Amino acid sequence: MTLNEDQRRTVLTIGQLAATAGVTVRTVRHYHHVGLLSEPERDASGYRRYGAQAALDLIRIRTLADAGVPLARIDALLHAQPAEFASAVTEIDAALQRKIDQLTEYRRRITELAGGERLVLPAEVVAILDRMRGLGVSERRVRLERDAWILMQALDPVAMPRRIRDKNAGFDDPETTRLYLACDQSCDWDPHDPRLDRLIDDLDAREIQNERDGTGPVHLDLVVSRISEASPAWQRILDALAHRAKKRRTAAPGS
Repeated sequence: MTLNEDQRRTVLTIGQLAATAGVTVRTVRHYHHVGLLSEPERDASGYRRYGAQAALDLIRIRTLADAGVPLARIDALLHAQPAEFASAVTEIDAALQRKIDQLTEYRRRITELAGGERLVLPAEVVAILDRMRGLGVSERRVRLERDAWILMQALDPVAMPRRIRDKNAGFDDPETTRLYLACDQSCDWDPHDPRLDRLIDDLDAREIQNERDGTGPVHLDLVVSRISEASPAWQRILDALAHRAKKRRTAAPGS
């Protein structure tokens, strides 16, 4: 090669090479160290100079590495025959598509997580929670209801279908719905608010009717198990109803 040809030859410093491929100088040196990229000899000035082939090789290495291909396999691919390389690229593309599909599913589930209930509860329960929102029940109360369903599903899944039927039947009944909304509104009342006395009487009357019908206590539908954490007023309701039910059982013949 003549001096004139050498002058016309495109050469790059290591910094220019790294910039061309969009990597750091440290990355280029790492690829030298692991044997992925040939390291040229230093020139008379003590610098390493790189040609166009080195830039092309580095771009291939970076692209494969960004796609998640292990460095050990990249070395084999760089030395593969065209047909073998094309087959490997097709396989890598398929693996990336599978990863995209998986991430898309994760994104869908994360989006649903904003609603909370759809990840862990059956559609019938989610429909009940949405129905509560439509009736004007507060989101705080809906979240407590959701948590109660999650616990029930974990602790007593066999009871879920019956409870779903009972809950929908309750919301079909105007009086039960009225009492449910009244309990929801009482959340922030003072435990000694006189309005609670009337609400307790109404709930107790409803519970007595359900006891006669052989159904479960209605206050369990109206006040969730986390009541003591959520509202002192709700705690008073629950305590009062439990006390009255106990007195009835004690006064009942044969008890």
